[in-house]
Amino acid sequence: MISDTELTQKGLQARGEGRILLIACGALAREILALIKANGWSHMTLTCLPAIYHLHPEKIPQAVEDTVLKNRDDYDDIFVVYADCGTGGLLQSLCDRLGVQMVAGPHCYSFFEGNDRFAELAEDEFTAFYLTDFLVRQFDAFIWKPMGLDRHPELRDMYFGNYTKLVYQAQIDDPALTEKARACADRMGLEFERRFTGYGDLKTALGTLAQE
Repeated sequence: MISDTELTQKGLQARGEGRILLIACGALAREILALIKANGWSHMTLTCLPAIYHLHPEKIPQAVEDTVLKNRDDYDDIFVVYADCGTGGLLQSLCDRLGVQMVAGPHCYSFFEGNDRFAELAEDEFTAFYLTDFLVRQFDAFIWKPMGLDRHPELRDMYFGNYTKLVYQAQIDDPALTEKARACADRMGLEFERRFTGYGDLKTALGTLAQE
């Protein structure tokens, strides 16, 4: 398992000019490393902030700023691999002030789906609960236990009573993950839908960055 704490992808780090630092949510580490390896983006280095900030978005802007200021003299460019992620526009304002780019979109569910496609679906899916590969793997740690459902399962309907289905956005085609996602839907009392999104706009954004 890839650590939730700061992770630097030193093995693929380039030594010449054009080095790019990616500052990302730890929940995206596996996907970003796969894209770097598959595309030979050896000039990109990845450092991850704790994935648990998914539950505490108020911590994201300061952590991103600290990481940018700590590393900006060592890289030719820095790219923030977060969407807004519940920061209420604060992360975008911070990136504008620091002069760094970030992934477009409100959250990872949107850019995995593709921001345009997610916007089209939003009106009909306001009662959907989304899981990514990471959240399927870490369902208990990031959803079930923080909500106290491991101790008070009777609260399930109070939490999820207004949802109608669980949408699993699959980044990779893994039958075992699909079955685990289906089991998550059963535990939540929701219908199940799987959509293979791949890496969506994340792949596009990093590909554009690599070309630039």
